[in-house]
This record gives sequence, C-alpha cells and structure tokens, in this order.
Amino acid sequence: MSALFNVSNSGFPYLFFATTSWNIGAAVVPLLFVPLTETSGRMPGYFGAYIVFLIFLIPCAVAQNFETMVVCRFFGGGASSVAINIVGGTISDVWKGPQQRSLPLSLFGTTSVIGIALGPFVGGAITSTYLSFRWIYWVLLIITGGLLPVFWFLLVETRGDIILAREAKKWRKNNPDKEPRYAEAEIDMPSVATRLKVSFKRPIKMLCTEWVVFSQTLWVSFAWGLLFLFQSSVTQTFSTNYNYNTFQTSLIQLSLSVGAIIATFVNPIQDHLYLQSAKRSKTGTPIPEARLYSSIPGSLLFTAGLFWYGWSSYPSLPWIVPTLGIGCVGFGIYSIYLAVVNYLTDSYEKYNASALSAASLGRNTFGAFLPLASPALFTNLGFQWGSSLLGFVALVLSLAPVLLLVKGEEIRKRSPFMKEATFAREATRTTEDGV
Repeated sequence: MSALFNVSNSGFPYLFFATTSWNIGAAVVPLLFVPLTETSGRMPGYFGAYIVFLIFLIPCAVAQNFETMVVCRFFGGGASSVAINIVGGTISDVWKGPQQRSLPLSLFGTTSVIGIALGPFVGGAITSTYLSFRWIYWVLLIITGGLLPVFWFLLVETRGDIILAREAKKWRKNNPDKEPRYAEAEIDMPSVATRLKVSFKRPIKMLCTEWVVFSQTLWVSFAWGLLFLFQSSVTQTFSTNYNYNTFQTSLIQLSLSVGAIIATFVNPIQDHLYLQSAKRSKTGTPIPEARLYSSIPGSLLFTAGLFWYGWSSYPSLPWIVPTLGIGCVGFGIYSIYLAVVNYLTDSYEKYNASALSAASLGRNTFGAFLPLASPALFTNLGFQWGSSLLGFVALVLSLAPVLLLVKGEEIRKRSPFMKEATFAREATRTTEDGV
C-alpha cells in the first residue's frame, strides 16, 4: 500500500492514518445515531449501519489514492461502531435482570476483544498470498454481504415501546371504525430533527455531568489506547527480533484473543460474586459496584502483561515468552472492557445506549491517536522501556475500579440520570411483587 499510494512510513506512521480515521468515525458517529435507536428502534439502526458499512467497503477496495481510503474508512468505522454499540441496548431490552444479562454481555465482550486481533490475522492471511490488500475489502464485502439476508430473517425489534407503537399502528389500520388507540411512545413524538439533537446531546451531557460515565470512559479509553499502541508495536518487535513476516506477526497477535477467551471462562466467578453481593444490599439486589471486582486483578494483569512483554522482547529469548505477555494483556483488557460495559448498562438501564456511546467516544478517540506514537516510542526508548512506560500508566489506571468500589454508592445517589434510568425498572419490580 505504501508503494502504491506513494505514502512514506519512515519517520512518522502516515499509513496509520487509515486506522486513525476508522477510529475517529467509530468515536463520533455513534454519538448521533446510537441513542436515536432508543426512540426509533434497534432494527433501523442495525440495518442502516450495516448497509452503509457495506457500501463504503467498495471505494476502499478500488481506491486510487490514499485520501480516498482515509475518508471512506471514516464512514466505514462509524457505521460499524453504530452497529456494535447498539448491541448493549439490545441485550438490555431482551434480558431485563442483571443476572440474565451477565452471559450475553460476557460473550459480547469476548467478541469485541477477539476482533481486535482477528482483523490483522485475516488481513495478514490474505496479503501473504499473491492477492493485494484490495482483496481484504472484497472478502469482507462477500462475507458481510452474504450475511445480510440471514440477519434480515433472524433479527427482530427488541425495543419494547417501539414494538407497542407498531402494534398500536397495526390495530388502528385493521380497526378504522373503532376508537383509535395509541402507544405511549406515539404520544407527543418529537420530530426526527429533535430526536437527532437529543441523541447527540445526551451522551455529551452524560459524559460532562455524570461522574460514573466520565470516570469509566476515562479508564477504558486509556486502557484501550494503550492496547492499540501496544498492539501496533507487535509487528515492529517480532520483525526486528525474530525476522517474522506480516502473517507470522498476525498469528502472534491472536494471543490477545486467547487471553480474552480464557478470561471468558473465568468470568462466571465474577458473576457469582456479583450475585452474592445482594446479601449485603439493603434492597436485596446486587450492588452495581460488584461488577468491578474482577477488573481489579484484570487491571493488574493488564499491567503485568505490558511489563512481561517488554522485558522479554530480546532475540535471545524464545518467541513464546513475549507472546505469553500479550496473552495477559488480552485477559486484562477483557476484564476492564466487560466491567465498564456491565457497570454502565446496569447503572443506566434506560439510557444505556447513550452511556455506552459516551464511552465509545473516548475509547475510540484514544485508540485513534495514541498508536501514532508507537514507532517513535519504541524506537527511542526500546522495546523494554517503551512497554514499561505503558505499564506504569496502566498501573495508575488500575486504581480506577478501587475508587469506584469505595465511592460508587455515594456517587450514584447524586445522579439524576441513574434515578430516571432505574425508575421504570423499579416500577416493574413493584408490579411483579403485587404492590
């Protein structure tokens, strides 16, 4: 790609702008469209984003200059991120209780982390053959395009008020001679422009006024940025120390996925501790901060993995030694990411899509820009001290879940968004209890 588009990667990683633009799109676009699904339904969001993603794969595949690639990847990243961020809302729609949501959210977290390493692996496998990089996009288009009709038949609307509104509309159509009935969501329904405005403002407002959203976003954003910065060094490290080619280094990156999968099997312990916390709660329900238990050792393992990887990056040591450090990083980032998703989903059940969009803004922004420093960082400091610098930052970040465990309840009591978000849930419990 560097030779084809005449883009130099020496001195500064200009080619990484293609990844930067993808992550910027993934950060900004969900702010506008993901919260809109709370009033318009999940399915329009899923399929609208999916189709836009498919469309922008084509110009990437046929791009004649690097500028086209950068612009189209912005829209592709934004569309893919919209679909990804809606998943948390769908899970909240279908599985109402925290216990019921644990497994779906755990699997969602696993796929999110696995995808980070699986992408470079698939791309490396394609370009290691006689095929050009363009075939990465053609293969994606073939696979994702073929799955579109499958999703069309399998997926259904899950947002309760939208389902009721559609049923009411259907009833009015079938019973024109009777008194019209309207769902609550149809009464005083704002215009699309108004809903877009609210959709954009709510995540920003939550990020600026909700300490839980701000702190969780800052925590996961730094961790995510460190992960991308660290991951971008793998190719440099293994090509320098072990003379590995692109495909071989992509295989090494799969150890991130292995770490995440191992963490998935360990996660039931976290779920058990979370449910046990109900015994210490005055309301008899699990304590939201109990979602953060596993993220404390997970954060420490994330930190340890960075140090392990750095100080084992010597040509004299077998390749498996630094690879095990990468696996620890995968285990740790899974624990951090899942803790944030679970905590925000439970805390802001009604507005979880907005809370997750705010977190996505920070996470993808850090993931867009921090990796640009990777070549200079590891060239100037070396693999050992470069990774150590990341490890020291990660060590400071590991205090975040501890602080929330201590102060979380006090913070939640002062949050107007949390009170409103849980109102419907409490009303439902009251009705179910026969009160």
